[in-house]
Amino acid sequence: MTKRFDLIVFDWDGTLADSTALIVHAIQAAFAEAGRPVPSREAASFVIGYALPDAMRYLAPDASDRDLALIMDGYRAHYLARDGEIALFEGVAAALARYKEAGHWLAVATGKSRRGLDRALSSVGFSDLFDITRCADECHSKPHPQMLHEIGDYLGVIAGRTVMIGDTTHDLQMAGNAGTAALGVGYGAHPRAELEALAPLAVFDSFAELDRWLNENG
Repeated sequence: MTKRFDLIVFDWDGTLADSTALIVHAIQAAFAEAGRPVPSREAASFVIGYALPDAMRYLAPDASDRDLALIMDGYRAHYLARDGEIALFEGVAAALARYKEAGHWLAVATGKSRRGLDRALSSVGFSDLFDITRCADECHSKPHPQMLHEIGDYLGVIAGRTVMIGDTTHDLQMAGNAGTAALGVGYGAHPRAELEALAPLAVFDSFAELDRWLNENG
């Protein structure tokens, strides 16, 4: 079957990696240790996908720069203490290998730092899997389209042949801003209804459902 998309771009946390709960815990623990009001699970989940400084500023808009630095240091400590526990969603590794074999370019656009993404990719044996990756400390934070623009320009793939896949409204808004197609996954950080409100091609309740759609339509 003729490919619909030449380039498949994935978010990382909550889309390929089952890390949402750990990120929320690390955010809440960091705020508690800093003596700040602890964000709700919904609020902490909402900022997943933002660059870390943007996320913490969103959650604590009145905090001083010193307090924000303290919160970010606490977040990093709590996250790093357990990031070795993070696993890929079931079926991810085999599916990505299949997409590569079918001739798709593969990329990651993430709110993680370069150091954080490289560590995550290495831990699951993906250091050489993706054709290009872009991180929030290299580009504007989502939903700005810079990550997708740079990925497409590097690979020479037009927006109309690109699909962005993510678990947050930030991912889908970034796709809209970049002019690419979008697919949502409802098993990550943001509720399915919020993803559906942005009218992606589809929203899936499991990675297995996403994989089936890509095999049939990608």
